[in-house]
Amino acid sequence: MPFIRNTAFAFALALSTLAAPAMAQESNKDFVVKAVTELFSNKDLTAIDRYWADSYIQRNPGLASTSAVLKAALKDMPANMTYEIGMVIAEGDLVAIHGRYTGWGPKPMIVVDIYRVENGKIAEHWDVGQDEVLETASGNPMFEPMK
Repeated sequence: MPFIRNTAFAFALALSTLAAPAMAQESNKDFVVKAVTELFSNKDLTAIDRYWADSYIQRNPGLASTSAVLKAALKDMPANMTYEIGMVIAEGDLVAIHGRYTGWGPKPMIVVDIYRVENGKIAEHWDVGQDEVLETASGNPMFEPMK
């Protein structure tokens, strides 16, 4: 029986080692989804204090860096603005969210936000976006909310 117990333990240890990178990615994924949900869906500006690094690097050309600048820029989010999360992809310290912002501008925007997590905080951000088009050539929607 010791052989079986030791073999089972070794097998379980090997599986946990193989799963460790995926678990780390899932952790960053869950962390960023929680952060952006609290900030953009719940419009809770204190989420910036909890989830963003003070030295946050902003790669959007319309905003300067630091969490203080982000908080000042978002303090007047429109009351009718909504944020929906679609696809979420994580690899290592990077998390990409395909989302829809409605009420931020004159038309709904489909945006891919890319976040880099470092030391338990969002340290960096990139984004690309475009107005949502409802009638596409393929007949497929540009955005589908997360299920």
